[in-house]
Amino acid sequence: MIENLDPVILARAQFAFTVSFHFIFPAFSIGTASYLMVLEGLWLKTGSGVYANLYRYWLKIFAVAFGMGVVSGVVMSYQFGTNWSVFSAKAGPVIGPLMAYEVLTAFFLEAGFLGVMLFGINKVGRGPHFFATCMVAVGTLISATWIISVNSWMQTPAGYAINAKGQFVPAGSWLPIIFNASFPYRLVHTVIGAYLTTAMVVGAVGAWHLLRDRANPGARKMFSMAMWMAALVAPIQILAGDQHGLNTLEHQPTKVLAMEGHYEASPEGASLILFGLPSNKDAVVHGKIEIPYLGSLILKHDPKAPLPGLNDFPRDRWPPTPIVFWSFRIMVAMGLAMLGLGLWSLLARWRGKLYDWRWLHRAALALGPSGFVAVIAGWVTTEVGRQPFTVYGLLRTAESHSPLAAPAVAASLVAFILVYFGAFGAGTYYLLRMMAKPPAAGEPEPSKVPQRAAGITPASGVVASTGREA
Repeated sequence: MIENLDPVILARAQFAFTVSFHFIFPAFSIGTASYLMVLEGLWLKTGSGVYANLYRYWLKIFAVAFGMGVVSGVVMSYQFGTNWSVFSAKAGPVIGPLMAYEVLTAFFLEAGFLGVMLFGINKVGRGPHFFATCMVAVGTLISATWIISVNSWMQTPAGYAINAKGQFVPAGSWLPIIFNASFPYRLVHTVIGAYLTTAMVVGAVGAWHLLRDRANPGARKMFSMAMWMAALVAPIQILAGDQHGLNTLEHQPTKVLAMEGHYEASPEGASLILFGLPSNKDAVVHGKIEIPYLGSLILKHDPKAPLPGLNDFPRDRWPPTPIVFWSFRIMVAMGLAMLGLGLWSLLARWRGKLYDWRWLHRAALALGPSGFVAVIAGWVTTEVGRQPFTVYGLLRTAESHSPLAAPAVAASLVAFILVYFGAFGAGTYYLLRMMAKPPAAGEPEPSKVPQRAAGITPASGVVASTGREA
């Protein structure tokens, strides 16, 4: 029975599974590293022990999540050789150097300063330690930049030539390859998504502890900071997503049409299909609920603007529309939920009830995983929407895989599922246990930091909570 399965589908499922597990950890690490940089900066600027406590609290969580992200990403590089050797051979001259630059710049920067960040707080001065924290945060952003550049080139290839061996090679300057048409939009959208993911986790942890002790200064501070992020950054993310969508419509129209469920052209303005059951076989969305003209207003910023349909393109270029259609809606739903939470927190803040409205805290707790759901749904939309190509319009997925038999791919897929759920399930459980512990009122103070600046009580030698709130 396994012999009858399609090895391409199995290889795609394996890569999707491993990258989905991997993606959630860097998405969290990018935001957490920047959050730690802000916390330490505020600690050094204000001398507030609350920031010192929160820095130590989230530093431990970041260390575990960062390690899990590194481990989960190692196997992905091997899959390029084992399952996608044809793709690696043809696209390697372009994507190989970009991924090497990510290691040489970002990963080495992160790894070099991570030790100082984790273990040097009592061994170096305040300035050097804060510099190390900043370098780790910058390293995570540089890493995201290179990886997004690779992925964006696969979405909107540019600056390449094809040699006699059928390989993609740089056609002169690397700048068109790195800064391809979709790169800036995808980078901004992804990084903001990482920040919102971290904000939702921080807000959920803060809400969890506020529900148990609303006087906890650390819980109050982290909840306040997270709600500011949700209120201010979620609208920016929606705007960034709109611009990203316009860019995608220009360069990958079939992806956007699948996202919207438009099989037929709309010469006098397209509706927005809210819900329905798309079918590529029937080329129709069954049972659709739609709003007239709103689709053209969103995609063209003109309610009467014409919009093509999937039927205007060859069927062998259509992505799996049902998957793209629903993953896009899940992503949008999570984004709107974050926006709603942020606006709700503004109302509570305005009325002086930010730490008192229990239902707000319960909502923040429930939306803790929303950032992870959104980034995974966005990744599914992006990658499944690129199908049936690995390099959009140039190299098909069916032509990119290794000559492997289905049983071999299926065996490795089952092994990955068992190992990943076991190892990373235990790691996630440990992270949740760490988050369930409330931030302490006092922590051992680094010896290099002057007592007055750090808020140390001379008698106890620990950081004293000042109780100041944002």
